[in-house]
Amino acid sequence: MKRLFVIAAAILLAFNVQGQSVTEGIKLINYDRFESAKNILTPLAANSAEANYYLGIAELGLEHTDIARSIFAKDPDNFYNQAGMARILFMEGKNQEAAALLNKIVDKAKKKDWEKYKVAADAITYTKGGDVQNAIDWYKAALAKHEDADIRIGLGDAFLKLQTGGGEAMDNFQKAVELGTNNSLAYSKIGSVWYDAHNYELALDAYNKAKEADANNPLPYRDLAQAYRSSGNYENSLKNIEEYLAKSDKSVNNQITYANTLFLAGKYPEALSKMEELLSQGTEKPYMYRIIAYTAYETKDYDKALKNIQIFFDKEQDSTKLITDDYMYAGKILLAKANEDTLKTASYINDASNYFQIALSKDTAADKTEIYRKIADGFKDAKEYATAGEWYGKIIAANPNAAPLDYFYWGYWNFYGEKYDVAAKAFNDMIATYPDEGSGYFWKARVAAAGDSEAKTGAAAPFFKEWINFQNKAGDYVHQEADLIMAYRYLAYYYYNQNNKAESMDWVNKILTQEPGDEWALSIKKHFDTVKK
Repeated sequence: MKRLFVIAAAILLAFNVQGQSVTEGIKLINYDRFESAKNILTPLAANSAEANYYLGIAELGLEHTDIARSIFAKDPDNFYNQAGMARILFMEGKNQEAAALLNKIVDKAKKKDWEKYKVAADAITYTKGGDVQNAIDWYKAALAKHEDADIRIGLGDAFLKLQTGGGEAMDNFQKAVELGTNNSLAYSKIGSVWYDAHNYELALDAYNKAKEADANNPLPYRDLAQAYRSSGNYENSLKNIEEYLAKSDKSVNNQITYANTLFLAGKYPEALSKMEELLSQGTEKPYMYRIIAYTAYETKDYDKALKNIQIFFDKEQDSTKLITDDYMYAGKILLAKANEDTLKTASYINDASNYFQIALSKDTAADKTEIYRKIADGFKDAKEYATAGEWYGKIIAANPNAAPLDYFYWGYWNFYGEKYDVAAKAFNDMIATYPDEGSGYFWKARVAAAGDSEAKTGAAAPFFKEWINFQNKAGDYVHQEADLIMAYRYLAYYYYNQNNKAESMDWVNKILTQEPGDEWALSIKKHFDTVKK
């Protein structure tokens, strides 16, 4: 009897150890540590359908779809494997086949079979193409049989797939915390909901609670890095992404995330080096070429940038993974090449314009001001000043209440692009909209002076006087000395041409007050001193 008791205890201990190991593997999958999960689950998969299923999920996380398929195919009648195969069918766009397989699972669920509902719901929640409402209903059916933190987290994630599901998602993540068995993951989810709602203080609090609940969870470090990156705090972003990398499996995707952060932090050589290191190790993913192209552009290696953006477009077959910035960078790279290769300037500019139009079509923002600015800056960097001014004009056309600087650049770049009529309109409109902005008056005068470079017609005279009066009223000459000298010089020259000594010398003396040794002003003074009255 004693021997039988010892054997039974040993068998029970073995089952407990296996159960704990599967649980550990699931936790690692939830933390995106797929390689570590795979190491734990592989020796268990032969004797556990659940371990086999989660091993397949880990392989999917590693993007090893064919390996996952073979794992799920081992026992096609087991509901775990059927749920895994449904995920693959969703990934292949075979949504009806996947849905039929999941319905088959839940239709066979018995009174206490909560697991069937959960894995079927998970297949929809963590892939694309399924009916989210089915996932929600199945999670609720599972909860009716078994209250569980992991089910609550899955239900929260399902609600997040609905446009108005944020509140329900938060409720379920908080209930998961109350259950207390997976708090680090739940707090990570709560932090992301608060972050998406722009409540950064509560997001930060939740991420810190996630770290406290499990110091080995890399997700809050990743999410904090994203939060700091979005706010422009790249120092803290890098600090957290390095912590994330240290706690993660250092997978290719983890290291690409690190390289992305290096790029956004302006550490272009480091980002480029990391991507090229991964490529040299035989690892290749299309979006690695994206970062190489971006960083090469930022370091002014335009040939390398062009080569790699073309490789990226060729290799990325899934158009849904192409983002607005891909087309923006393609356009900017081509504009940079237009500046280098003058024989192909027109062709490069035409191709760049096409990419910018694609970027515009992909940009979902109702207010296009930001993307218009980026396009304008691309043309400005390529010294296509009139086109840069044209894009700033689009900002004003779409939003007459645009910032004063947008009005200014509309006129400024048209001025340098020698589109003086457009520049004049821009500065007139700027004065009408922002009468307290002195630069509008000054540049209105400069535009008029551009057509009267020898100051013979005096076209700019009333406008320079208007600007000087504005400055006198404002009482602020800070940073204006060079502009004042320019205005004084034009007016002095105009009245010199009119042989009006009194007026000309009035402006000459103003120049000499600012610059006593100004040779041009002294020459005008000498001229009038030698002319008989």
